[in-house]
Amino acid sequence: MQIQENISLKLYNTFGIDAMSHYFATFTNEDELEELLSSDPRLKTLILGGGSNILLTNHFDGLVLKNEMKGIHEVHEDNEYVYVKAGAGENWHQFVLHCINRNWGGVENLSLIPGNVGASPMQNIGAYGVELNDVFFSLEAYHVHEKKILTFSRNDCEFGYRESIFKRMYKDQFVILNVTYQLRKHPIFNTSYGAIEQELERMGVEELSIKTISDAVINIRSSKLPNPSEIGNAGSFFKNPEISNEQFSMLNVQFPTIVGYPLPNGNVKLAAGWLIENCGPEAGISWKGYRVGDAGCHSRQALVMVNYGNATGEDIFKLSDRIKVSVKENFSVDLEREVNVI
Repeated sequence: MQIQENISLKLYNTFGIDAMSHYFATFTNEDELEELLSSDPRLKTLILGGGSNILLTNHFDGLVLKNEMKGIHEVHEDNEYVYVKAGAGENWHQFVLHCINRNWGGVENLSLIPGNVGASPMQNIGAYGVELNDVFFSLEAYHVHEKKILTFSRNDCEFGYRESIFKRMYKDQFVILNVTYQLRKHPIFNTSYGAIEQELERMGVEELSIKTISDAVINIRSSKLPNPSEIGNAGSFFKNPEISNEQFSMLNVQFPTIVGYPLPNGNVKLAAGWLIENCGPEAGISWKGYRVGDAGCHSRQALVMVNYGNATGEDIFKLSDRIKVSVKENFSVDLEREVNVI
């Protein structure tokens, strides 16, 4: 365990932003974490996992700590479920594959989501009809100020759409150490969302399994979303906004092709990608595929903002502001960023 000075964070964030950290260290257990946090209590601290959901808009004049807590263990099982604890520093997709190889069902629809296990409850990650809270059981987190480890249940986390209590009330107060998932020993297949059924048919799948569902999701995501190792990005940059059914009805009259999904509470969730694609910097030009310098909006998925090489975090942030204003002017809908802006 060693604290380094003046370290580039380019390799530690999937946007590939070349921001500097005044101090940088890694930790592999709670004792190392506690020692590092105690090194200089006056320093601002940033905890990094996979760096897949952050936008660094400035150099960080403090201490960046990269969570490298590993390990995947079965902690309990009953007739229906197996309870699996994973270190927060484990790669999320590798954890999903670990579960699939053992026929533990529940996370296959979340295949190929970038990032680490620790971010999964913080963001309440979701895709193709499944959210993290569907398989979440508990987590352990270190309280930065009280210097103790607390356990959080599903209710304690107050999950919402890409939200949890760790992004709101407890922001910057806890470091997630590990997460325990409740996975099915007899999987229930979820293929009704998005293009999964069409992809399974295209693949010629005759016998459904969590492996074939995972493969279908990987194919779909790979065809639509850029690989961060090739083009810097953080996946979906904006949340899908929720509006009232009355507002949706009015928009639907003016824009008959607008994409919306009814919600149990009577509201409608709009496809943010459709909104972005159907307006632009000027008449007849879509934000989809738009580029200014090395900051851009991806050509295949308008919801994804990208760094084509040397964009700064500020470049991408300013472009996202322009997109937010454009959507508001055209549809009277407010977009909210999903990424954490630092």
